[in-house]
Amino acid sequence: MYPADESVLPGESMMATPKSNDALSSKTVVDPNLQNGRATGHVAGTAFLISRARVRLPAVSQLAQSLEVFMRIRFFPALLATSLFCSLLMAADDVKVVRFGRLIDGKGKVWTNAVVIVRGGKVAKVGGADTAIPEHAELIDLSSYTGIPGLIDVHTHMTFWWDSTKGNPPFAQLDSQPPAFLVYMAQENARKTLEAGITTVRDLGAPGYADIAMRDLINRGAMIGPRMFVATCGLSITAEPFRPGFVIPSCGTVDGVPEVLRAVRQQVAAGADVVKMYGSTGSDHDLTGYQTFTYDEMKAAADSAHQFGKRIAIHSYGPDAVRDAVRAGADSVEHAIDIDDATLAEMSKRGIFYVPTIDHNRYYRENRTQFGWDEQVEPRFTEFIQKNLETARRAHNARVPLAMGSDAVFTMFGQNTRELSWFVKAGLTPAQALETATSNAAALLGMPDQLGAVAPGYLADLVAVDGDPLTDINAVIQHVRWVMRDGQVVVDHRSH
Repeated sequence: MYPADESVLPGESMMATPKSNDALSSKTVVDPNLQNGRATGHVAGTAFLISRARVRLPAVSQLAQSLEVFMRIRFFPALLATSLFCSLLMAADDVKVVRFGRLIDGKGKVWTNAVVIVRGGKVAKVGGADTAIPEHAELIDLSSYTGIPGLIDVHTHMTFWWDSTKGNPPFAQLDSQPPAFLVYMAQENARKTLEAGITTVRDLGAPGYADIAMRDLINRGAMIGPRMFVATCGLSITAEPFRPGFVIPSCGTVDGVPEVLRAVRQQVAAGADVVKMYGSTGSDHDLTGYQTFTYDEMKAAADSAHQFGKRIAIHSYGPDAVRDAVRAGADSVEHAIDIDDATLAEMSKRGIFYVPTIDHNRYYRENRTQFGWDEQVEPRFTEFIQKNLETARRAHNARVPLAMGSDAVFTMFGQNTRELSWFVKAGLTPAQALETATSNAAALLGMPDQLGAVAPGYLADLVAVDGDPLTDINAVIQHVRWVMRDGQVVVDHRSH
């Protein structure tokens, strides 16, 4: 396990992008405006740049040119100082005061008539009704609602977008779309995710490094969406024959320890925040769980990821790959059913997270016709869901840390938090279910001191819901009314 105190924001590693500087809209209408006239990113390894055309005026004389140079040299320090002063003044004035009728702060306390003071994108203070209000602060009255921390979905595929009018199934269509197109159209997924109260995602796989482009555009303020921790290409074994004219291996396809080490380094160099490894078969309507990578390969991947300060998520539908993933040092295991008691005990001891993703098979079962599957898949999905639920129940009883992951794809975005209802069915209290999407998820990301709670110094990610999530988790699933991310209001569905 990589130590949790080495926290960095997505894209902030030594081989990734600079710190985020989000400038988000006050609504959920996605409008990819350029910031300072420029937006940059990488799609399929190709840099793209959008910039405003500059009008070049012809030089009228050498004297004019010399005067221009003199003015720049003479007055630039003063202009720079003035600019910095104005920036600091604007930052100092960026104060918001949010009032909640009740606030579940993610630190174990429930506040009544809570006041949250937000300054510069972070929580500055949390207090009661008698808290002093800073002068000139923007007041946001949410006293009719319950406040909770911004939610975290630790398993998504944000760039999986589908055009239902085309007539072909989602996965077939996905393979035929260029990454740049998917990034642009995935703004719809981003909007729906925010509207569900999700302010942060761990995105575990995308074609053509589309996830890196989407993350960076969001970080620059050129796209509105949740904060993204991305995995780029997941590591998988060779599973198809040689085909003349095709590039073999494709991104992330590896066999043997040396190739695993190379692939991990490639993903880190590309800008990955987390490493994804497909430790078993199983995906969409394939519910098999045959182990793919060996223990030695998993160990090499985990050790290499941790060496670079990254966490590793290992996909496994069956119990065999989970056993080796846990031994190898995975930080989380995804999807698995029928995990044996000894492995659950080891996960609890090591603090390895279980991300069951129960609800995504409900989604597949209900939408099988869209995916082109016959009715024979329905009982298989139902059986897997029941085993998944039972495994989550046993994991909870064994004190294995759970984190909420929807495995959202295509039209599932906006339904991300339905996973919480399965946790309650598995025996968690509503409060414990909420923790899987707040403090637990933040710990899995290595951000326990910045995400998952409403407390001084934390990023100002706040959500207002109708009802009481501590007695009915549906308040979170169905009744999100307002969302703030990094101190900016990104969803406002209140009735005025």
